[in-house]
Amino acid sequence: MSHTNQRVIVTAAGSGIGRVTALSFLKAGAKVFICDVDKASLEQTLADEPKLKGIVCDVADEAQVATLFEKAIVHLGGLDVLVSMAGIAGPTASVEEVSLEDWRRCLAVNLDAAFLCARAAIPHLKAQHSGAIINLSSTAGLFGFPRRSPYCAAKWAIRGFTKTLATELGPFGIRSNCICPGAVEGDRIDRVIAAEAAKTSRSVNEVRVQMADQSSLKTFISPHDIANTILFLCSPAGARISGQEIAVDGHTEVL
Repeated sequence: MSHTNQRVIVTAAGSGIGRVTALSFLKAGAKVFICDVDKASLEQTLADEPKLKGIVCDVADEAQVATLFEKAIVHLGGLDVLVSMAGIAGPTASVEEVSLEDWRRCLAVNLDAAFLCARAAIPHLKAQHSGAIINLSSTAGLFGFPRRSPYCAAKWAIRGFTKTLATELGPFGIRSNCICPGAVEGDRIDRVIAAEAAKTSRSVNEVRVQMADQSSLKTFISPHDIANTILFLCSPAGARISGQEIAVDGHTEVL
């Protein structure tokens, strides 16, 4: 599980899973460059860990992604790993209630961003004939997800995109995998739970219990569970794993 001197970009790393993943890579010996659209959370993370470097970036914006990679490559001196973490929950509404604007924004952040970042990373990885790309899908990319249609569509699409990357890039020694987290503890899932509770006239606690009960292990997931899996996939121990969608979700049975 060595990551000494690995050069890593982690998007949406100002908080949540992205922050934990970036710090985990750093602790394991990697050199890490991060970004986040939230300036305050990014600045706090950089202040908490001076060895991290990063910039504010909306990774759904093509020009901002170009700037991100320009600055990251200069700082890192190359690239070995891209972890595309950016995502938003999108609206909690039935399909007929979802506006086209909300649909497009959800897909832009959850899907377009992964495409833009992968496209920017590939020339650097091809040049050295090695590397790894990790995309974030979800258990919502394994099942239908009532009242979350744009999010669900984007997460299903991430799986197909990841497998296509693996097929195209395998001959160049580059691996691509995606993680399908279950309900991950943190502020984001708290907002999702609150929105679902309001939409279905249930208490927050009822929704939280139902979410935990969707998995065989009857539990929420820690951001560290996700980070540990990503580090494994990007280590020599995971060198023959590519094109896979790996659920870290306590075995979700139904959404």
